[in-house]
Amino acid sequence: MGSVDSGQAPDVGKAADSGRTATPEARAAANQRLGAALDACAKEVEQTLDALLPRPHGPQGRVQEAMRYAVFAGGKRLRPFLTLQSAALFGVERRHALRAAAAIEVLHTYSLVHDDLPAMDDDDLRRGRPTTHRQFDEATAILAGDGLLTIAFEILGDAATHPDAARRAALVCALAQASGSEGMIGGQMIDIDAPHHQLTADEIINLQRKKTGALFEFCCVAGGILGGASAAELEALRDYARDFGLAFQVCDDLIDVLSTAEAAGKQVGKDQAQGKATLVSLWGVERARVEAENLAERAAGVLSAHGSAADLLRELPFFLLDRRN
Repeated sequence: MGSVDSGQAPDVGKAADSGRTATPEARAAANQRLGAALDACAKEVEQTLDALLPRPHGPQGRVQEAMRYAVFAGGKRLRPFLTLQSAALFGVERRHALRAAAAIEVLHTYSLVHDDLPAMDDDDLRRGRPTTHRQFDEATAILAGDGLLTIAFEILGDAATHPDAARRAALVCALAQASGSEGMIGGQMIDIDAPHHQLTADEIINLQRKKTGALFEFCCVAGGILGGASAAELEALRDYARDFGLAFQVCDDLIDVLSTAEAAGKQVGKDQAQGKATLVSLWGVERARVEAENLAERAAGVLSAHGSAADLLRELPFFLLDRRN
């Protein structure tokens, strides 16, 4: 697989119908269809999360309340959507896919709770409301994040997630790798240290593929693991996730530069204020948009073998290009 670098844009295949060659009307229709699918997924996943997360009770109730506060703060539930869509490609039972989707969402939420802490990004706003440490306190937020991290693996390891213990173990290992020091946590470490260095485009891509992209990769392969996908099929899902994840991050960085806190539902302008280099700061807004579209087109092309069953996954990267939050 090629990669975006500081020189030429990556080669891409034929654009998807919802991509650069699509008419504005076709792209708007695809975005509307995908928006409706995301909304339906979010409702279904939130029902699963509500059933799986402990309700506040006893002397430990405060941390459980904080866990639920963080999880039910809203959001598009993009990672569960990827999990459910990839699982559908392999005929996975919905109840199994929903548990895997819930597991990744609680782990992702843990990362947000910890990222927002004063020792990390020191954010006061998340999804348009006070961050967990502002709503409760710093110690409770740390424990809430810890609780969400651990329950993610409890969910995946439970027999209700899949009757085959080997598949459950594969999910646990894959999520541990994606979220550990060679994945999300490693990316966060690089990000913390980034203001002290002048990172190249390749180094920024490495940072983002660890900090953000590794979890996207897990989301896509999780469906394949549950469905018994072949090694080649899993690799295709990884290729899709890598390009999708980088396109997502470029779009997120564009929002940080161009949007407002009110529209984005979070603080903006943080990267520039903290002296962090991004692909947008290196390339400029216009080139960053072009590169993100190239990545979206290439991601869409990877899933051609799945035909119309992968339509929503093919449309998703282009949906990101048009988002404002």
